[in-house]
Amino acid sequence: MPTGARPAKKSAIEDIAEKSLLMQTKAAAKQRRSLCRGTHASGVCVRAQFEIFDVAVGRAPELAARLAKGIFAKPGAYPAVVRFANADSNINSDFKPDVRSLSFSVDLAQGEMVREGWLRQDFSMQNATTLPINDSTAFLATIKVLTASNPVAGLWSLPFRDKLRVVRTLALAEKQARQKIMPYQQLRYWSTVPFRHGPDDVVKFSAIPSPDNPAHSLQKANPKGLQDELTRHITEDSRMSQFDFAVQFLDTGKMTYWGQSRDANFWTENASVEWSEAEAPFHRVARLTLIRDSQLSAEAGEAVYFDVTGNSTPDSRPVGSINRARCPAEVASRKARMHAPEQ
Repeated sequence: MPTGARPAKKSAIEDIAEKSLLMQTKAAAKQRRSLCRGTHASGVCVRAQFEIFDVAVGRAPELAARLAKGIFAKPGAYPAVVRFANADSNINSDFKPDVRSLSFSVDLAQGEMVREGWLRQDFSMQNATTLPINDSTAFLATIKVLTASNPVAGLWSLPFRDKLRVVRTLALAEKQARQKIMPYQQLRYWSTVPFRHGPDDVVKFSAIPSPDNPAHSLQKANPKGLQDELTRHITEDSRMSQFDFAVQFLDTGKMTYWGQSRDANFWTENASVEWSEAEAPFHRVARLTLIRDSQLSAEAGEAVYFDVTGNSTPDSRPVGSINRARCPAEVASRKARMHAPEQ
């Protein structure tokens, strides 16, 4: 069972970053291509608007005050860049079972936030409520197996508890990948990991699609069927897709795991443990609306990146074991990709 994880040692985090680069390089070599993103290798970028609501409307003052933190403190509208993608580190057919992702950056430079030195805030989400990797220990054990020259031998070389962590991680990943394949614009996405929300609260995020987001039937004979359907939507439909953006508060007084209350550390450190929406509801605070005819070129899309640690406001820093471990790996992967020679 998951337990509260201790912060990863620096050496373990460095090992994760090193092996993430190895996995990124092996994926490129296997497919005889240049370096792509270490994960979410295949995707498409479009522009959007991120509209922040007046969170005081229709809410009790206590809840409104709790919601009005960081960029959600005042209503406003900001430009954004969105990337829909498949989670795999390989470029596969869009119809290969996989987790789908929605990542976006909000440009704060033109609004009041810039007075505080806040130029941008990034979000990274996927169509699963949790991560299959529970914590940095499971992260390191799993990536050791995935980058081993012989994964079976790599698994058996691990200590017993690490074997269990890897098996659990891979089983959860397989389960999450076996979802019904739907157009990107009709999926719901979750942050899966927690973030600060002001000085006192911790939250998770969700992007909830409008029920009338338009889409055509997917062409399964087309290996880029999901990406092409999004392109068709952006260029042909008169009504653009919208996602309500919502926050879910960590509430240790109401949330339970196997019927037991847990402390805040348990909920922030275990990324594979779901925060029940029945116990901790989501509150809608903003809306993400795609912009017609706004798809970025392939070259421009490759230059786009998301960094939920580097591009966060003081009130929205990521927390938890996975967030601490993934930041150096993501930065190293981005630097390798953006400085790799063309092939």
